[in-house]
Amino acid sequence: MKNSSFSGNLVKTNRIIYTASGFAKRNLIYLQEIGESQAQQPHVSARKDLPSYLFFIVTKGSGTLEYQDISYPLSQGDCVFIDCQKTYSHHSSENLWELKWIHFFGSNMESIYEKYLESGGTPAFKISNMEAFLQLWEHIFYHASSDAQSAEMEIYSSLVSLITGLIGECENINTVSYSAHSDHSLQNIKNYLDTHYTEKITLDFLSGKFFINKFYLTRIFREKFGISINSYLMQLRITHAKRLLRFTDLSIDKISHECGMNDANYFSRVFKKVEGTTPGQFRRMW
Repeated sequence: MKNSSFSGNLVKTNRIIYTASGFAKRNLIYLQEIGESQAQQPHVSARKDLPSYLFFIVTKGSGTLEYQDISYPLSQGDCVFIDCQKTYSHHSSENLWELKWIHFFGSNMESIYEKYLESGGTPAFKISNMEAFLQLWEHIFYHASSDAQSAEMEIYSSLVSLITGLIGECENINTVSYSAHSDHSLQNIKNYLDTHYTEKITLDFLSGKFFINKFYLTRIFREKFGISINSYLMQLRITHAKRLLRFTDLSIDKISHECGMNDANYFSRVFKKVEGTTPGQFRRMW
């Protein structure tokens, strides 16, 4: 494969567009594109619905990643690992950045990325050993330029090492950060639920607000408080509903909205499942 350089008003790039064999596409994690770029001025790159996974390292400067409605500020030493089938964009700041990036794919990448998230992975974080990842990038770039028959297997091996390294990085980050601060962080999340349970709250929202992987949050919240986040949130809402049913004349529809559930029928079903009686019957009983 031949590499190509491009210098424009927005960015200067050196890249290899790689065409994998049918064997690689059927059986391996395979390379689509690898390159390095230098921003010439602040600009935005945006994509969606791209069957690819993107890894890049910020080697100089700073910028921002926008991914699934969350902004991630990036600076030297930060890396990104995202599913490009989701809408995303990234842009350099005035402190023009330089990136080294890899686009790759594979028939099993969806489940591998799910494993990454379950291990505590996040779309963006600072890596502890930047040099090791840069060496992997150099190794892949070298073999992408080669005509050797072993090139695809060498690339595959390096991509597996890359993903393994990313999972290891995230496990280390979560172990270090939450061994010292998990109780405090979890209490902050619980306090937030206690005061905002009438609002729309999702795991993705909590993950973005408190900068914690949602799968990891789900596990440690249950370990700490003995109940899942969704169950705790529902418990708060049903308790509030019971207060309103007993001490106000609000309609069932109004109470469902007051409790953060905009569908009165759904509210009634959930209430009966938890309390064993309908909201109306509960009101009459008390």
